[in-house]
Amino acid sequence: MKITNVTAHPWHGISIGNDAPEIVNAFIEIVPSDTIKFEIDKISGWLKVDRPQRFSNVVPSMYGFIPQTYCKTNIKNLAIESGHKNVSDGDKDPLDICVLSSSEISKGAILLEAKPIGGFKLIDKNEADDKIIAVLKGDEIYNNWNDITDVPEALINKLKHYFLTYKNLPNEIQVIQIDGIYNRAEAHKVIKAAMDDYSELIKSEV
Repeated sequence: MKITNVTAHPWHGISIGNDAPEIVNAFIEIVPSDTIKFEIDKISGWLKVDRPQRFSNVVPSMYGFIPQTYCKTNIKNLAIESGHKNVSDGDKDPLDICVLSSSEISKGAILLEAKPIGGFKLIDKNEADDKIIAVLKGDEIYNNWNDITDVPEALINKLKHYFLTYKNLPNEIQVIQIDGIYNRAEAHKVIKAAMDDYSELIKSEV
């Protein structure tokens, strides 16, 4: 039997895009209307239920990852070079991305093109877990945003609050911190570092 229609693995089978890091493909796992946090299963490529969103904490933008990226040694070293000395490693996941859009997209498991404009240097249990902030390519409103300074402070604060609290339970010790907010140029460096980490991951598995 000849199989002619096989879905590409979202992490390995989809290109990051020919214009990366200026424009990247993003695989969206969850959207603001989701009450369940989904994440990719690294082996199968299917979306799986990670956990219900806790309390009223709902992601304020589309959220997913950049294909063919990985957060390991190069991401760790970039964090250390930026002055974050308490970093032991990358988080060993694809590079996360938040995509801002003025259009309401009602479901995840979709692929889109995004323009990175900045990011958060998030440290989770001493691991670098960067969050790239981007806008949907061609968006009627947000496509005019070219750097993190274009994003209103209120929206930055919503994103920060989500990531600082999305794993917490009452009376739980805080283990996540945002050590800095960076601009588009730094976001491009982070993406390139994650691309290098991915290349090293693939070489190690050959």
